[in-house]
Amino acid sequence: MPDLYVRAIDELVKEERYSSRSEVIRVAVRELLKRELWRETLLTDEVEVGELEAVEVG
Repeated sequence: MPDLYVRAIDELVKEERYSSRSEVIRVAVRELLKRELWRETLLTDEVEVGELEAVEVG
């Protein structure tokens, strides 16, 4: 992990925003997964809606 990231994580812990480096990393991974999975789900839903609209019009 780049030193810049480690220093930033340590700063969050020092400011008592999180109790440990591990907690910071868990939160970051969880948020990344939520964002990526939500985006994927949203795109899939948009395609399905578009397909339904095409069937209704056709």
